[in-house]
Amino acid sequence: MSENPTKRIQGLAAEELAKEFGTPLFVYDAQVLARQLRKISEALPVGVDVFYSLKANPNISVCGFLGSRGAGAEVSSLTELITALRAGVDPADIIFLGPGKSRADLEACVSAGIHAVVCESLAELQLLDDVAAARGAGRCPAVLRVNPGFLSKGSGLSMGGKPRQFGIDEQEVRGAGALLRSLEHVEVKGFHAYMGTRFLDHQDVVANTLNILAMAEDLATQLDMELSVVDFGGGLGVAYFEKESELDTTELGEGLEGPVGDFRARHPDCRLIMELGRFLTADAGTYVTRAVYVKESMGELFVVADGGTNHHMAAVGIGSFVKRNFPIVHLGRPAARPTHTYTVTGPLCTPNDTIVKKARLPEVRPGDLLGIERSGAYGPTASPGLFLSHGYPAEVLVHDGHATLVRERDTPEEMLSRQHLAVFKDAS
Repeated sequence: MSENPTKRIQGLAAEELAKEFGTPLFVYDAQVLARQLRKISEALPVGVDVFYSLKANPNISVCGFLGSRGAGAEVSSLTELITALRAGVDPADIIFLGPGKSRADLEACVSAGIHAVVCESLAELQLLDDVAAARGAGRCPAVLRVNPGFLSKGSGLSMGGKPRQFGIDEQEVRGAGALLRSLEHVEVKGFHAYMGTRFLDHQDVVANTLNILAMAEDLATQLDMELSVVDFGGGLGVAYFEKESELDTTELGEGLEGPVGDFRARHPDCRLIMELGRFLTADAGTYVTRAVYVKESMGELFVVADGGTNHHMAAVGIGSFVKRNFPIVHLGRPAARPTHTYTVTGPLCTPNDTIVKKARLPEVRPGDLLGIERSGAYGPTASPGLFLSHGYPAEVLVHDGHATLVRERDTPEEMLSRQHLAVFKDAS
């Protein structure tokens, strides 16, 4: 056996995948997707439903795989809604949120009969009532997204508790009783609050959940409504960087037992939802890119690869105050001793196209494959894939030792097919 065996995903060598599907390439490991969903589902108190947030990775096969194993779907666009439905997710397990829903979005929600539309303004709630009336639907279920008066704890990116485009300020909700009673085609069934992302301390999640459940109860009492749904967000983090610790899901589950148990004792028929994206998919993905050149500039070694931040903008540190490297591995020699320090860049004409900076790796030569790990969330669809017209990469799902192409690579002809050359008069 080779002293430095190549990196394998369910027995498939990275080089084999690269030869079959080309590079750059996103590879998703279905075993890891299943592990992450099982890990959190088993840790959470009984009666808490896990909904997959498609924004993290809207690939239809990723959604379909998680849906087939019991995850609901949280969608934020018409295309994401269609994706979840085509992936086989039951409409009764789909919620639609987002601050800028169009009338067409709401019409699609009503037609599909989803579990709830999460309204992020009172104007949107009234529009939903109009849409439901025009379509002759029954009472359309809605949930109000609340921007709480309290601040979140421990979030890498706060989403509530301060002026935000998301949700309805808690005090405004408290004064909305007359409006809620006037709705003829919408039934407000509960509340949603999403406090932030990348929580790595279970105590912060427990504290936020306790506050959200208490707020939901108080609002329901004040508005004299039955509480049927509470979505207390999620935002569970992944330890991408050195000196970060993984979220302890066992401690999280134990910490939630008390607050959730007490709440359910008072509201046994209320559905509780935790929505997760990054936590379910990040570990499952590897971004595979091939070294095109290796060069030295003023004493610093650069690997210029065939893919970069055009496919993986998260790796450049968007949303972070400090740029830190995602885990990177030499896929041809993952166990070899690091001997060189490289800055790995992509093909874009900007100095910001840096995937990792000054990473310690075994010697890299042109043609070698590098893998950016924990890349299953916020990859291609959260990146400027059309910059310099390189297009989006192929995506592959490995399941039961078999690799399936789940998104084709963009080609120049396909990218140009949506453009039309205007006819210009002869300037002479």
